Amino acid sequence: MKRDGPITGEQIAEKLNLTRATLRPDLAILTMSGLLEARPRVGYFYAGKSTHSLLAERLSKFMVSDLNSLPVVITEQKSAYDAVVTMFTEDVGTLSVVSEEGYLEGIISRKDLLKLALGGSDLHKIPVGIVMTRMPNVITTTPEEPVFLAAQKILHHQVDGLPVVRPLSGQRGETRYEVTGRFTKTNITRLFVELVEENY
Repeated sequence: MKRDGPITGEQIAEKLNLTRATLRPDLAILTMSGLLEARPRVGYFYAGKSTHSLLAERLSKFMVSDLNSLPVVITEQKSAYDAVVTMFTEDVGTLSVVSEEGYLEGIISRKDLLKLALGGSDLHKIPVGIVMTRMPNVITTTPEEPVFLAAQKILHHQVDGLPVVRPLSGQRGETRYEVTGRFTKTNITRLFVELVEENY
């Protein structure tokens, strides 16, 4: 195609010693994937896109809301021990810490709890609020953010995941954040696996 395009389906079939009917499904797939373009009465020609650029194009269309998981939350009054149990039962690496009204106050990770345990502290007696990373030092994402940008945040800040939040105005005009989900490395990995599986 790169050398001879535009070229008709009949000409391609003749060069490959195949029938036009045999090639039709393959040409349809290559055209739908964007590798080839087809023009009536002209034929097929190479679109100039690599499989890498096509993958990037597909990824750029996904928003965080397409992939995020349900949030797993805990209140800051709960003990560090409660946080360990919640992480274990929910099989997550981080918890969003919320106020009684459900607004994001901070985040607590396995690393935070491990440091506490190694320091010999009694996990039953220490509230989550003492150990967590507090707002505004928490890196967040929104449902409308492109997956690529959220994944960049995870890499840049070296975290396992991000709380997905929706900004709301508080009673005194301040911005509060409602936790609507969580976006993690697992969500990103699942997307890559599904995209590859589509082509097998």
